[in-house]
Amino acid sequence: MKISIGKLRGLQEIADEGGFLTMCAIDHRGALQRALNEENPASVTYQDMVDFKLDLCQAVRSSVGAVLLDPRYGAAQAITGAVLPGHVGLMVSLEKTGYSGESAARLSEVLPDWSVRKAKRMGASAVKLLIYFRPDLKDVAEKQLDLVAKLADDCLEEDVPLLVEPVSYPVKADNNQFAAKKPELVVETARQVTELPIDILKAEFPADISYEKDEDKLLDYCQELDRASKLPWVLLSAGVGFDLFKKQVEIASRAGASGFLAGRALWQEGVKIKSREERMDFFKTTSKSRLDKLAGLVREYGKPWYSRYGSTKGEFDSVAENWCADYPER
Repeated sequence: MKISIGKLRGLQEIADEGGFLTMCAIDHRGALQRALNEENPASVTYQDMVDFKLDLCQAVRSSVGAVLLDPRYGAAQAITGAVLPGHVGLMVSLEKTGYSGESAARLSEVLPDWSVRKAKRMGASAVKLLIYFRPDLKDVAEKQLDLVAKLADDCLEEDVPLLVEPVSYPVKADNNQFAAKKPELVVETARQVTELPIDILKAEFPADISYEKDEDKLLDYCQELDRASKLPWVLLSAGVGFDLFKKQVEIASRAGASGFLAGRALWQEGVKIKSREERMDFFKTTSKSRLDKLAGLVREYGKPWYSRYGSTKGEFDSVAENWCADYPER
């Protein structure tokens, strides 16, 4: 597979020196407001949201290759607040919170007044799109893939990497068998989504561990996911606790994952800490320690992202003398 100069640089920026993707997600919006104040989410102010995100970034910045932030409460604020040093990649989310349509036919939308071009202009190393996805719901899946294809084209034009995060969900037709269907859904989703010109797949763990406890089967499912994905893939945490996510990261890494993009598994207890000083201490100790443990697993068992692009040391084809003339302006 070939990769353009801009996308290559963006992927280098979000990876560590070994080519592993050890990343922290804090692009949460409505979910974070509800977590900070379950009884009255509307009372959570703009500054409350910004402070939480920037404190976390500052606390873990020495342990991550990149941080994922949203454009409303985090991305620009992290730059102006100088909480992310230049060697830490900045990823910015594109999607609007939630979905349109019925709960059984969920359609994702881009955040109003936001775009790939704006993210690139502000200095994003990469952009991320979350989509709700069921490959067995053909009409809805086609619309979701159309959105991915459109944004993939935008990313090709702006020469910035695109991470896509497909999330499955139960529907009435599952007849309470969603957990049993999940491996098939996640693997087929990886196959369909990575057919498009995206760059990194942010994948769900392809099983419900509370339903399937056999670790050999869990490894088999992750290996199926690895074979289905045509691109490097990382694991999302999906709100599970740290100990469970740690187990998932080890299994996924053994199967070929290139890292993780973890959110609440790293920091979710921090939402209950009211003192900002005590919360920062939690981030600096517990959240940072968790990141270091996960990164150790990925570096021990995982595959560098560039190996899926045919490179063994992160080096790619030599650059032609006239490459500047051939490189498009748009």
